[in-house]
Amino acid sequence: MIVLSCIDVSKAYVVDNIIENISFTVNDNEKVGLIGLNGAGKTTLFNILTGNSDFDSGEIYLAKGKKIGYLKQNTNIESDRSIMNEMLTIYQEVIRLEQDLHELSHKISSYTENDDSDELQRIMETYAKMSEKFEEMDGYIFKSHIKGVLKGLGFSENEFDKPVNLLSGGQKSRVMLAKLLLEKADVLLLDEPTNHLDIEAISWLEKYIKDFKGAVIIISHDRYFLDNTVSRIFLMENKNLKDYDGNYTEFIKKRKIELKQRAKQYEEYEKEINRQEEMIRRLHAYGSKRNIRQALSRQKSLDKIKKMDKPSLGNKKVKLRFATRIKSGTDVLAAESLAVNYGDHRVFSNIDINVFKGEKVGIIGPNGIGKSTLLKVIAGKIESYEGNVTIGHNVNIGYYDQEQTNLDSESTVIDEIWDYNPDLNYYDIRSMLARFLFNGDDMYKIVGDLSGGEKSRLSLLKLMTSNSNFLLMDEPTNHLDIDSKEILEDALVNYEGTVLVVSHDRYFLNKVADKIYDVSSDSAFQYLGNYDYYIQKKAELEETDESVTVLKTKTQINAEKKKERENIRDRQQREKTVQKIEEQIQMHENKIREFELALCQPSTYEDKVLIIDLNEKLNTYKNELEVLYTEWAKLLEN
Repeated sequence: MIVLSCIDVSKAYVVDNIIENISFTVNDNEKVGLIGLNGAGKTTLFNILTGNSDFDSGEIYLAKGKKIGYLKQNTNIESDRSIMNEMLTIYQEVIRLEQDLHELSHKISSYTENDDSDELQRIMETYAKMSEKFEEMDGYIFKSHIKGVLKGLGFSENEFDKPVNLLSGGQKSRVMLAKLLLEKADVLLLDEPTNHLDIEAISWLEKYIKDFKGAVIIISHDRYFLDNTVSRIFLMENKNLKDYDGNYTEFIKKRKIELKQRAKQYEEYEKEINRQEEMIRRLHAYGSKRNIRQALSRQKSLDKIKKMDKPSLGNKKVKLRFATRIKSGTDVLAAESLAVNYGDHRVFSNIDINVFKGEKVGIIGPNGIGKSTLLKVIAGKIESYEGNVTIGHNVNIGYYDQEQTNLDSESTVIDEIWDYNPDLNYYDIRSMLARFLFNGDDMYKIVGDLSGGEKSRLSLLKLMTSNSNFLLMDEPTNHLDIDSKEILEDALVNYEGTVLVVSHDRYFLNKVADKIYDVSSDSAFQYLGNYDYYIQKKAELEETDESVTVLKTKTQINAEKKKERENIRDRQQREKTVQKIEEQIQMHENKIREFELALCQPSTYEDKVLIIDLNEKLNTYKNELEVLYTEWAKLLEN
């Protein structure tokens, strides 16, 4: 059943088109990821769907009786109520009904044998109906629901009575998310819902969304979260929207095929244009009237050919490479029995961490456990601590602070880099800034006026030019769009030095890290593998109730990496073999889009026979497409 659809929706601000002729349908219980570069129009689309913004043309359909719930990315709530009382505002009708039931119950208990039996019967019937409605509205369990959601999103019970106005911005965002999840909307629109959540809370939210009996559209840069929650991807690009079946990883596979096909089509288009232009030049060169007439005729035909724009290759504009000046010794870091106190508050204790040359180490743990503090101790930014920190021979540390405290807010962008690299000339500095998307007047912006994403890029550029061989990075993917994250990941994977990174980005950790430290308030458990390996081994330990870490040897890890490289080479050699099946995939996806667009037409809603026919054809092509993708995947894997 279709619960939400857009038909040729367009929106412009003054003369700039934001979105053009967007069409899609969302069925009940579907979970969809909405992705695209910053500024692509994702939030604009959400505002249109919720009625918070007008649109210029097109139609929007919301199934009768369905309710939309919307979580904005940047929300602010002002309330004198406690967290629990703020949640109870959602259940005012249930609470009033509960009070009415108590009053009726008291009234019934006060009746005697001499009272009017007919009146008692009427009250009893009223009580029965109200009790049934109370149960339907989760009256007996709504408080348990509230506690479950609040705990799932990282609030402890001793925080339930805390006034909302005293909460941090991140905590207020979690309060708004909790309220939305409890309001029982039929369609949820979530704009970056994992912001301000630690890994445990994100995992809880993933399960909640998968179990949610309704439709969900999610804007998110958290690729691991999208992989675990959605079965479709909407890509907003060049003011349009394109629909892909599958989660984020499956989307990336299909996207690579699509970009390859576009590049091939453009190559053929260019060849044909060049051939025609060369023919026209030759005809003109011959000089006869007949040849000139032929040249003019060919030119008219050429002018009628639809111009094809050069395809984008993933919008990857930033080029990032971390270089090292000198090589470090084998032992890079040895931290023993580390402990930090803030006044009477113990942040963490008994932390042991060892990092060796070339390792990419991830640090994870709940919010507030002191991960950033631990990194600052290692970087020498905090001098008051217990325990020992030993930095190895020839180790040169580069530190990336998620708060960008290493940037001078009063400096200009160009001076920030030039002062850090005084040996470089103006053209070198300008070239580097251009590679990080600081062009023209952007180079003379004041650092304090930059956006979060711009500051992140500037900090990464400073780190890149430091030539450090040991990078300490605190949440480096914050404020970066998906393309920029992938560029950073590739740079770190190819980096010859050593990395110690605090991150809640599980996709990033899966790709970059070869060792994970799970930090708690009184320990740091080591897992020699990426994030998926950590999850697997942690589950095994919980099942067997063991308290020891399960480790992989370096030999095992290196053997696995070697095998992975061999598999990549094999897949590249089979490109010619899979070309035919890729063309079939493209044809099926085009047909599926045609059927889905037909289902969006208002005239279709009144023709049940047509709906059934279109759905049957749509399902047939989708099933065939899945078979094609399965065959394609097998060819690549074998």
